Amino acid sequence: MRVYLPLTLPGLAEAYRAGEVGPAPLTARAVTPGLREWYLSGTEEELEYAALGRAALDSLRLIAADRDAPPRRVVLAVDVPDDRVRTDPDRALLTEALGEVTLTEAVPVARWAAAHVDSADAETDLVAAADALPAAEKGDPDARFVLEGTADHELLWYAVQEIPDLDS
Repeated sequence: MRVYLPLTLPGLAEAYRAGEVGPAPLTARAVTPGLREWYLSGTEEELEYAALGRAALDSLRLIAADRDAPPRRVVLAVDVPDDRVRTDPDRALLTEALGEVTLTEAVPVARWAAAHVDSADAETDLVAAADALPAAEKGDPDARFVLEGTADHELLWYAVQEIPDLDS
């Protein structure tokens, strides 16, 4: 199963040096039955993109919590066996938990598919979005507008062997 793990640039660099993302449990995003139900008409590729987008928002939450981290969202795409992925049926259809999964073990580099990372030109908008995040999550329309501005920045794709070259 393809799973999307939210990280920060320092978190990605640390995981690469350690040879794995961990320890478990790890919260991530994936195409789950709840996500499929929410996006009724999406193709598999569109559903994967939705899961990636939700992980990018989770990465923004990590940035908001660690203001020393560079303001660039990081999502690590990994392939893990289905039996290592758990969903919480009580949260499956909650809007904020769509696509949420828990990985039951650390994920070694050999299972990493790619890293998705913002370019440096997104940093100003991401700082503003991190500042607006608490108010946006409480429903403030102006803060939500700022948060939605991050959608103007596509995450760039990096092969696993390129991870050491990313600025952290």
